Amino acid sequence: MQSQSLAYKYALTAIFFWSTVATAFKIALQYLSPYELVLYATFSSTIILFSIITYQKKMNDVKNHIKSNLKIILLLGIINPFLYYIVLFKAYDILPAQEAQAINYTWALMLTYLSVIFLKQKITLSDIVAGIICYFGVLIISTKGEPFSLNFSDINGVLLALFSTILWSMYWILNTKAKVDPIVGLFSNFILSLPIIVIFFLLTQPLEIPSLSGLIAAIYVGVFEMGLTFFFWLKAMQSAISTAKIANLIFISPFISLIFIYFIIGEEIYISTIIGLSTIIIGLIIQQIKTSK
Repeated sequence: MQSQSLAYKYALTAIFFWSTVATAFKIALQYLSPYELVLYATFSSTIILFSIITYQKKMNDVKNHIKSNLKIILLLGIINPFLYYIVLFKAYDILPAQEAQAINYTWALMLTYLSVIFLKQKITLSDIVAGIICYFGVLIISTKGEPFSLNFSDINGVLLALFSTILWSMYWILNTKAKVDPIVGLFSNFILSLPIIVIFFLLTQPLEIPSLSGLIAAIYVGVFEMGLTFFFWLKAMQSAISTAKIANLIFISPFISLIFIYFIIGEEIYISTIIGLSTIIIGLIIQQIKTSK
């Protein structure tokens, strides 16, 4: 029971920080371009992951992993953090935070569908039903409560947010081919991706000193979206007696996120967002019930 209690503490800590990142994205994007945010956040996250790896004395594991799996690690690093966060931050730059974060939560469903194609898993009736429900929720949010009008608030932003779910799902599918400690694997991806991000940045952006506010927000994103929070969640899953009970806690995160979005950014939270987000969560719960069985 003590182990499960510890797992709850780790999980709730992770959920709290993940609930703040949509707000942090929007604040950072007031001062930085999506490319700048990717660069500074990735650099910050890499330092945090390096600290964890050093503390756990796993640097030799990193060296052996990179030596044995260079191609797959490079591919994973190109997807995450490079492409995934560029697309995600562009979506957040265009859309209201409440809309972008709700659409992003459908990645678990996208993972199921892509697993049918790439991992030859079978799709079930509940997967189909969950998909209809989830994407109807996306439609409610992106049309501000008029799903049958197909009058999207910004179709480009919606498509970018949906594309980010494809990239994130592909990242996890490819991860099934890399049997490694998650922290070792994540740090390996980031350390190989960082030079690519730097080169891309230098080729596409003028080199300017970022504002202090933007830099602080980017560091926060790097620490609490990409790095340390993943470690807390991993510790929660490792400590848990029942991982299902821990996993279910993630469904409270988007609703807590709306509170931060409202009070810190000052976005008006639409009733359609709450209805659409609740619809998405219902769809994901239907899918998870099937997965648990």
